[in-house]
Amino acid sequence: MDRDTIVKDNLTSRRLDFDQENNILDTIYDDKEDENINEEVYDKVLNDFHTNISNTRIPQVGMEFESEEAAYNFYNNYARALGFSIRRQACHKDSNGNIMDRTFCCSCQGQRRKDKRDVCVKSHRPETRTGCCAEIKINARETGKLKVVGFIASHSGHNLVSPNKSHILRSQRSINTGQASQISNIDKSGIAPKAGLSYIASQVGGRENIGFILEDYRNYLRSQRTMDIQTGDTGGVLEYLQQMLSDDPNFFYAIQVDSNDLITNIFWADGQMMADYVYFGDVVCFDTTYRKNKEGRPFALFVGVNHHKQTVIFGAALLYDETAETFMWLFDTFAKAMN
Repeated sequence: MDRDTIVKDNLTSRRLDFDQENNILDTIYDDKEDENINEEVYDKVLNDFHTNISNTRIPQVGMEFESEEAAYNFYNNYARALGFSIRRQACHKDSNGNIMDRTFCCSCQGQRRKDKRDVCVKSHRPETRTGCCAEIKINARETGKLKVVGFIASHSGHNLVSPNKSHILRSQRSINTGQASQISNIDKSGIAPKAGLSYIASQVGGRENIGFILEDYRNYLRSQRTMDIQTGDTGGVLEYLQQMLSDDPNFFYAIQVDSNDLITNIFWADGQMMADYVYFGDVVCFDTTYRKNKEGRPFALFVGVNHHKQTVIFGAALLYDETAETFMWLFDTFAKAMN
């Protein structure tokens, strides 16, 4: 018995439940693995899907929504059940900024433009635009309410994702307010993102129930660190460094980031520090005695003694920790600044 016959038997013997993850799409993808689904088989799957769920859960021409967000959520829930990701496409607004029409489409719609830099790129990003035509159009020009005026259900050029993997799709991922607060608390406790995500997953019964992936977790922490930089002590330091660079052409500073692109260590030295090093840099003392009162992070100084037996500073740094890797980066940076 060939695979198409097996799939046909599955379609006729099993009813598809919209709210159930272990549905016919799982069966097909388990059988087909990563191979492309035959178009005839795909049409049967789509027809069976639409036949066995309530029409109120399938986009229909004439449906009305109170807001664009409501329409987006409706189509996104439909997309999750069927196994694809969506994105916002075309939009027109009136003079007051109210949306008059909007198109939501499959994330695989369109074609990637040819990049003139292709010959210079060593590793291309995966091709995601395959010309899929699936979309839904809403319009508010007739009644003032957003009404569905067009719906294309058929997909082309790409595979659908089985329901047990649909939580990975881009449009299905988001971090709510409660999760954001929990992530921040976990990060403050010093727990790494990977371990933090595992902890959250254990609370909700698995990673498929979280609503986001490790990349989203790290992106949220990165955005929070950026906000802290803009409004906190580190932001003031960066503003100072940039101002000093514009005032002093000999000013030097360097910033080290970790694997998540978060700022860890900052070093700087002005023109006077460099000049003092030239004359009095025979002996250099490195000191991390001083610490910030609030965060308890080391404030490191490279110091020496001038011909009047006065202490002179050759460079300064704000450090995240006192590990060997941090000190190696700091000493290398200091050597580069003084040469």
